[in-house]
Amino acid sequence: MTIKQIKMPQLGESVTEGTVSKWLVSVGDKVNKYDPLAEVMTDKVTAEVPSSFTGTIKELNAAEGDTLAVSEIICTIEVEGGNTDENQEKNEGKDEEETQQAAHITAEHENKVRYSPAVLKLSQEHGIDLSKVKGTGAGGRITRKDLKKLIESGNIPSLGEKPAAVQADSAQVKQQNTSEHPLSKQPADKEATPASNIPTVPGDIEIPVTGVRKAIAANMVRSKHEVPHAWTMIEVDVTNLVVYRDSIKEEFKKKEGFNLTYFSFFVKAVAQALKEFPQINSMWAGDKIIQKKDINISIAVAKDDALYVPVIKHADEKTIKGIAREISELATKARAGKLKAEDMQGGTFTVNNTGSFGSVQSMGIINYPQAALLQVESIVKRPVVMNNGMIAVRDMVNLCLSLDHRVLDGLICGKFLQRVKEILENISKENTSVY
Repeated sequence: MTIKQIKMPQLGESVTEGTVSKWLVSVGDKVNKYDPLAEVMTDKVTAEVPSSFTGTIKELNAAEGDTLAVSEIICTIEVEGGNTDENQEKNEGKDEEETQQAAHITAEHENKVRYSPAVLKLSQEHGIDLSKVKGTGAGGRITRKDLKKLIESGNIPSLGEKPAAVQADSAQVKQQNTSEHPLSKQPADKEATPASNIPTVPGDIEIPVTGVRKAIAANMVRSKHEVPHAWTMIEVDVTNLVVYRDSIKEEFKKKEGFNLTYFSFFVKAVAQALKEFPQINSMWAGDKIIQKKDINISIAVAKDDALYVPVIKHADEKTIKGIAREISELATKARAGKLKAEDMQGGTFTVNNTGSFGSVQSMGIINYPQAALLQVESIVKRPVVMNNGMIAVRDMVNLCLSLDHRVLDGLICGKFLQRVKEILENISKENTSVY
């Protein structure tokens, strides 16, 4: 008999950890190769981890709700035959060597150590000096599990004065809290009070935070904590677009079998504008800005209390019909819980259809590590003063752009939005085809 390890897979670009949301097996269960073992969540995807072996579950190394770094062991399987002890030791030595190499590469290419929001919060709560902690995650990354072990052991590396980076981060968080809640009478420090200290009275309902919600919260905190958000908005007259779409939607549905939504026109317009203004299709990478070649549009899909962001790949190369088909298919898969890891990877810019909820103006949190996110608000009829001075009722929509001010400035974003506006306002039956 040989004991084999199943490790936390990397379920997306820049993903460093995953949360075990549900075990699909128990200790003693017999499994075949490729059988699903557990459901694992990252910031915006839930995926099944398959078995790499046929055998018997020996040990589950994490409980449901636990977060593990990529390459951490999640369970072990007892298999018949396989490697001898000597070969197994060689393989384990090889794994350790690869981990050390990854740590070396990380040290060479990163100017400073980066910690997840959960690690930062836990270290600050317990006064842990992270510079004195040896991480067990991929590339030597410090995980929450590392800190929890230290806390339980009582052997905590003391933190005298907070490092300047932590002080700056704390100040930034407080400043953001103040600016985002200008009417709040409660200080930012109190807003960050742990939930366990919030008083409750009879009738209050305590709702456990699910793994999905924790993952979403961690990603949102990371984006707001690391990215200097700015915001700008433009209004667009989409009267001709509405008339054109409404005139063909029934025939389109009968012919194609899925809906021709307004949203597909917006995604196509954004993809076209991104091709003309590739600076918007960029990401911050510390000492450089990476301008992405592919235009892959992330779209937000809500399901109960969870939010998923599947990706329309190469959106600039697709027709309005092709985009409409992908929106329909991805939304259906998301709401049925059938999205795969590859459905969520590679996004370079996000378009969020907030108008579906009746919103007319909003500022979205950027989908990290992208540089911008566009909120498409509700199309509403409003009286508008036309060029000839006459007042007419027109179909108007607000487009709200959140941007990473490290990467983008108002000038380029203004030109980008003006181009999106121009494309949308010139959509009509005479000069636009959905095919």
